[in-house]
Amino acid sequence: MNNPRTFISYAWESEEIKKWVKELATELRNDGIDAKLDQWEVLPGDQMPYFMEKSVRENDYVLIICTPKYKSKSENRIGGVGYEGDIMTAEVLQNSKHRKFIPILKFGTKETSIPSWLQGKYYVDLSNEDHYENNYSDLTTTLLNNRETAPELGILTTSKTPNLRNQVPKSEPVPKDESIRIKGIVIDEITQPRNDGTAGSGLYKIPFELNRTPSYEWRELFINAWNRPPSWTSMHRPGIAKAYGNQVILNGTTIEEVEKYHKDTLKLAVEVANKQLEEFNTRKQQQAERERIERDNHRKNIDDISNRINFD
Repeated sequence: MNNPRTFISYAWESEEIKKWVKELATELRNDGIDAKLDQWEVLPGDQMPYFMEKSVRENDYVLIICTPKYKSKSENRIGGVGYEGDIMTAEVLQNSKHRKFIPILKFGTKETSIPSWLQGKYYVDLSNEDHYENNYSDLTTTLLNNRETAPELGILTTSKTPNLRNQVPKSEPVPKDESIRIKGIVIDEITQPRNDGTAGSGLYKIPFELNRTPSYEWRELFINAWNRPPSWTSMHRPGIAKAYGNQVILNGTTIEEVEKYHKDTLKLAVEVANKQLEEFNTRKQQQAERERIERDNHRKNIDDISNRINFD
């Protein structure tokens, strides 16, 4: 599979945003996504309009870093952001490439930061550090075309009597209340280390398959448990765990480290996430039951008093 080519469009509104965008582009490139950035591509003397047109049209995806300043410049067609907006809207109208343009929320809200021509699109919220890892995984899953898809349809048959000899046994679906556990390592999806002599170049990404796809809440709890486990080894690395689909991933380790150090911490993080989710669901059920009782009591009280009130 070819590395997906991705251009990042943003407003040069501050040194902070320029630094953040460069860090995002670097992280994407480390994950195998060929992120293009003007800070790396444009040299003095280059034609900026040509660079913008070429970048928007030739890349597989365009990530649009949305902030209130970007929205203002895009909608009022100001500067480079306004020019890029013209190119992008024209491409959508001419070629219907809606999925090519992905809004990334950095500052503000979707109402204050996402340009009107992008309103209603599925956007990725990277504005909150608490949800950054999970939402970043959602983004890379899309760019790498690794999103979970529907299973294949079975063959329609009009026969009333099933042909048992030709039936393929179907695996039983995992109950939604069954605890999450790690089934094993997804060997085919382990990435290759760069090994170029730079810091961390000997590390790589290792995915682990879960017995079923967990909820969003479970993924958040798992990542928090990995970052702050009840116990850990001296080789523990907070911040390298991600979760999406039916996988959890350690991005920045080796298979040897998993065997020696991380396996027990992974199992512990899964156990902690399972326990905390169970407690969370119990609290939700108890709260729902309390609210039901309050509603019933309120309704009964209204019915009793209404029956006593006589307007004759």
